Amino acid sequence: MTLQRWLRPYRAAFASRFLQMLQYRTAAWAGFATQCWWGGIKVMVLAAFYGGVAGASATGAPMTLAQAVTYTWLAQGLLALLPWLGDPEVAQAVRSGSVAYDRLRPVDAYALWYARSAGWIAARVLPRVALMAGFAAVLLPLAGLADWAWQPPAGMAAGVAFAVSAVLALLLSTSMVMLLNIAAAASLNERGINALAAPVVIVFSGNLLPLALLPDAWQALLLLQPLAGVTDIPARIWFGQLAGPQALEGLALQALWTVALVAAGRAAMARTLRRLEVQGG
Repeated sequence: MTLQRWLRPYRAAFASRFLQMLQYRTAAWAGFATQCWWGGIKVMVLAAFYGGVAGASATGAPMTLAQAVTYTWLAQGLLALLPWLGDPEVAQAVRSGSVAYDRLRPVDAYALWYARSAGWIAARVLPRVALMAGFAAVLLPLAGLADWAWQPPAGMAAGVAFAVSAVLALLLSTSMVMLLNIAAAASLNERGINALAAPVVIVFSGNLLPLALLPDAWQALLLLQPLAGVTDIPARIWFGQLAGPQALEGLALQALWTVALVAAGRAAMARTLRRLEVQGG
């Protein structure tokens, strides 16, 4: 079997889920409005923080106010990328018992779930990040709020590296969502694992606060942990804090964590499906 034929069912699963999720335009607009609101609050808090620390915005700070503001808008645009929820389609299949059908399909069950989850995440992220860029990068400067706007990338190389990093962030996020899916299948309920995952993901991805603003003693571990690859590394690449060899190291970290988590997920899924108790009917 050729690689193209092997990939065909997974491409179809990704495309069908992606197109299905794009139909929920009202949800995208509602999410965008909410993220604008919280993004504005975070930007005002950052502006007060930088203005209140004598000279911190000029010297000694790990990032400038403009970088912190750009980081905030970028994080809000990529909010749906965060792996804080399992795929609801998998959770529904577990509750109804239709998860048994995936075991009977002549495809790799892990790859099928992965493709579906990737389509679900991508279709939720793309409209919102486009709307956020239009608002924070275009409308705010036109309204005379350029200091609080989403700044352009540090250069052409930063823009290209960010695009690569964003794709890797999608793959990494999906590998983490797969772990939540597998936990939901093992426990026959997704609520507990989702409740535990959400606060950890929000803090350690950098969505709550740029990781560079956390204590200096934590910085090495914060950058090495896998959640940094979902928001923090792409954001730092965008405004040039990670450039050249450091950007390549960030991309390598994203790729390595994706491979490691996919391997762990495949092993966990094989064990879970062997012991799976199907319910529903």
